[in-house]
Amino acid sequence: MDSFKEIDFVNKSTLSNGLRIVTEHIDSVKSVSVGIWVKTGGRNETEKQAGITHFLEHMLFKGTDSRTSYDVALSMESVGGYLNAFTSSEYTCYYARCVNTQLDRALDVLSDMVLHPSFPEEEIEKEKKVVIEEMKMYRDSPDDYLFEEFNSKIFEGHELGRPVLGYEESVSAFTRQDLYDYMEERYFPGNLLISVAGNVEHDKVVEIVEDYFEKLEAKEAKEEEQPLPEFKNENITLTKPIEQTHYIYGRRALNFDHEDKYLLLMANIVLGGGMSSRLHQNVREKYGYCYSIQTFNQSYTDTGMWGIYVGTDKEYVDHVRELIKKELRQMQENPVPKKELDEAKAQLKGKLLLSQESTSNRMTRLAKSELYFGRFVTLDELVDNIDAVTAEQIQTFVQDFFNEENFMEAILLPES
Repeated sequence: MDSFKEIDFVNKSTLSNGLRIVTEHIDSVKSVSVGIWVKTGGRNETEKQAGITHFLEHMLFKGTDSRTSYDVALSMESVGGYLNAFTSSEYTCYYARCVNTQLDRALDVLSDMVLHPSFPEEEIEKEKKVVIEEMKMYRDSPDDYLFEEFNSKIFEGHELGRPVLGYEESVSAFTRQDLYDYMEERYFPGNLLISVAGNVEHDKVVEIVEDYFEKLEAKEAKEEEQPLPEFKNENITLTKPIEQTHYIYGRRALNFDHEDKYLLLMANIVLGGGMSSRLHQNVREKYGYCYSIQTFNQSYTDTGMWGIYVGTDKEYVDHVRELIKKELRQMQENPVPKKELDEAKAQLKGKLLLSQESTSNRMTRLAKSELYFGRFVTLDELVDNIDAVTAEQIQTFVQDFFNEENFMEAILLPES
């Protein structure tokens, strides 16, 4: 495959206080995506703080010392751009996308949100209701509800097992001071990363970021050890007033930097990578047992989870379960045929390349590379690692990984 030479266009700088800046220059676009990433998420909260990272993400849009919430919203929309944010178990991101001539504006409003939030009391009380409604929305979605219960069980007794949104009790108790205290604890330069992708110059980005952030005092991160409790493969059976049965068969999996991550990635594509995958063809197309069946693969710093989700009729559950296990055994007993493996590799590489047409995706890839690996992972490196995977390696890997003893199932049934 031709070399992309991406590294020629990627730059990194670190301010004296520890804040990192990564940029990717893309000549072919007129836009820019800017993200302020904070290395803090649901797993960095105490039980009492459950949900505060996500709640804080909401509150940073509610105004600053010099902007109302309307001003914040208008700042990018008035020039055709947009602002948004998201929270995960390990990081939070505030981001903007706009034409590249509005880079200064994007960095100005994002830095203002992160550095000078006002947290009006009336907005805090209002937003508590909003977040609790968000919780109810997910609980009303059967697959979301089941995934949350599955996650809670597979990481039972660990911070990763808590929902990122927290609980109604914890969110209802948050105070204005709690928000300021959490920002003081987690939003310091060493935990901040500015990621920018688009038609921009690195030196210009550094110059603007320095103006806003260089006065922030350096602080040493105090990360506590979070040992994973022993996995208990106890199944979950739940009921709800729904029409369809929802089923998950999964296990704890690999961390971001695990030596076998590309083997799992390829096994994942073969089993559940779209309509041509084995599970789709042999459960939906051959028998018509479901509308949706898919695999999922989530990695964290020190662990992960992998599994299969299917929505089906209650009377088909036993058939679907056996078909899934049959496909896993098939991969254990026989190497993936060369043609199928080559097609899976081409599919994965194609998805990677197509994702590069979005500056938002490139900004995100830049940031995650830095957060998890401390360096830029090029497409060349990803492609080389994908191409290096052999059918024999996959078979050896899944012979252990697909051991039934490592799996649990979660099932959500219609109420009788």
